Amino acid sequence: MTFKDLNLVAPILDALHAEGYTNPTPIQQEAIPIVLQGKDLLGCAQTGTGKTAAFAVPMLQLLSAEPQKGHRNIRALILTPTRELAIQIGESFTTYGKYLNLKHLVIFGGVPQGAQTHALRAGTDILIATPGRLLDLMDQKFINLQHLDIFVLDEADRMLDMGFIHDVKKVVGRIPVKRQTLFFSATMPPEIQKLANTILVKPEKVEVTPVSSTAEAIDQSIYFVDRKNKKKLLTYILNDKKVLSALVFTRTKHGADKVAKDLSKDGIIAEAIHGNKSQNARQNALNNFKSGRTRVLVATDIAARGIDVELLSHVINYELPNVPETYVHRIGRTGRAGASGIALSFCDAEEMDDLKAIQKLIGIKIPVVEAHPYLAEESGLVQINPPKNKAIVQRPNAVPAFNARHKKKPAGQFKKW
Repeated sequence: MTFKDLNLVAPILDALHAEGYTNPTPIQQEAIPIVLQGKDLLGCAQTGTGKTAAFAVPMLQLLSAEPQKGHRNIRALILTPTRELAIQIGESFTTYGKYLNLKHLVIFGGVPQGAQTHALRAGTDILIATPGRLLDLMDQKFINLQHLDIFVLDEADRMLDMGFIHDVKKVVGRIPVKRQTLFFSATMPPEIQKLANTILVKPEKVEVTPVSSTAEAIDQSIYFVDRKNKKKLLTYILNDKKVLSALVFTRTKHGADKVAKDLSKDGIIAEAIHGNKSQNARQNALNNFKSGRTRVLVATDIAARGIDVELLSHVINYELPNVPETYVHRIGRTGRAGASGIALSFCDAEEMDDLKAIQKLIGIKIPVVEAHPYLAEESGLVQINPPKNKAIVQRPNAVPAFNARHKKKPAGQFKKW
């Protein structure tokens, strides 16, 4: 299937062609016709599936069919949790709508509101906003949503994670009841399902099957290590100057902060990014990472959505995800656009089931790195009584001796994991 098969107008097809886009992704194939029919949509899809174009392209077509004369009223609202996502969505509307006579505006908090209120007075067809700044400017009477035709709630589960659901409900209560609603979420916990049920009317559901294959250009490996030694192993790996940039994943916000703090103590420039950080702090950390000022960015899965860094050399799973599909999305942030990438994962005894689930999903056994100073496993065994020369094993500067000794199974007693 090509975009021409989706009954899109020439200006949009020309814009897509100019970007080299010819074939829609699965979610675009399914969602675009539904949105063009004016139906409500419930989309279950993660970032990286082409979700933004799945709603932006048909929205542009619907709005361009009824051009406004005189002052432009806001006819479409996209509500998104973070400034960086709002900016990215705005860039997508610029790309797909460059041959259409439609205006869009991005507003978010953490910056002075003057430029945003000035642009709002001039009028816009499409408003892309974060919840806090939107409500603030609505309270100040700078924003009127009474002419709204289309409402998009993007990254609903992330809204929940960041504590924005109350604000989302406030916004929903202040927009016209008669509207088209497009609701997107990567996961559907009970509270998000309940929210979807309250704001959607007879929706069509589009669900993208989670990706299971990992890019061939990505070199994957696993490090078996005791939990207490993960910090030391991470520093040991990052002391290698061949690791030009690294996106390190933790399961929790607290974990991300702790890892970044520990790395900084060890002289490695690192910053954390997660939902508890202010939008300013997240954007600054991301900009520093993209520009190379920060070599290591430590992130939670939800905070890392939408992060697209060119030439990212390494992804490091400090903790394995308990959802196997998440592993695929994590490591897919390296090895993009034909470039090679390296994905390293740490695994302790409690994470063995997670590793098995990941390997079952991707259909390969990830190679094990045995030549490192903090090895906790060999051939499925865990060392419980270390050899007498334990100090050699734990000293990073003793790697040659360690490597030579570990060509054979080390001394000591072992137990099955």
